Amino acid sequence: MKNLKKIIFLDRDGVVNVEKEYVHKIEDFSFIDGVFDALIYLKLLGYEFIIISNQSGIGRGYFHLNDFNILNTWMISEFKKKNIEIIDVLICPHSPEDKCSCRKPQPGLFEEALRKHKLSISNAWMVGDSERDITAANNAGITNTILVRSGHKIDEKNTNAKFIINSLKNINEVVKS
Repeated sequence: MKNLKKIIFLDRDGVVNVEKEYVHKIEDFSFIDGVFDALIYLKLLGYEFIIISNQSGIGRGYFHLNDFNILNTWMISEFKKKNIEIIDVLICPHSPEDKCSCRKPQPGLFEEALRKHKLSISNAWMVGDSERDITAANNAGITNTILVRSGHKIDEKNTNAKFIINSLKNINEVVKS
C-alpha cells in the first residue's frame, strides 16, 4: 500500500526566508512574514514539510557546507520552537556548471525525497519562487505547484505553476485539505 503522507515541498530562499544572494549566516536570514502561521495551518491539515534548495554558493566557493549546516540547524530549531517539524532538508551544493541531476530544474532532489520518505506524489505540493522549482517538481511528477511572488521576479504569463500567490502566508487560498 502506498504511503498516504501529505507533503509540502518548500524552496528555501524566497519562500521560507527573504531572498538575498547566497544566504549562509544566521544574521543574514530573515523569515518571510507569515511563514510560521502558514505552516501551522498546513500542519493542521495533516501536511509534513521538506525543504528542497539549490545552494550553489557551496559549489562556487562562496561559503562551506558547514556554514550551511549551522544556519540550517538554527532554522530547524526556530521552526521547532513553533511546534513545526521540518522532516528533511535536501540541497544541491553544486554550481550550475556541474550539470548534476540534483540541481533544480532537474528532479533529483524530489526523487530522493520521495524514495527516502516513501511518499506518494499524489499527496505532494511544491511551493517555489522560480520556474526552475516548478519545472523540477513537474519533472518528478508533482503537478500541485505554487509559485510565490515573494522571491525572484516571476513571469506569471509563462509559468507552468498551477497556482500563483503573493507569499506562503497566502497558501490557505489554494491548499484547503
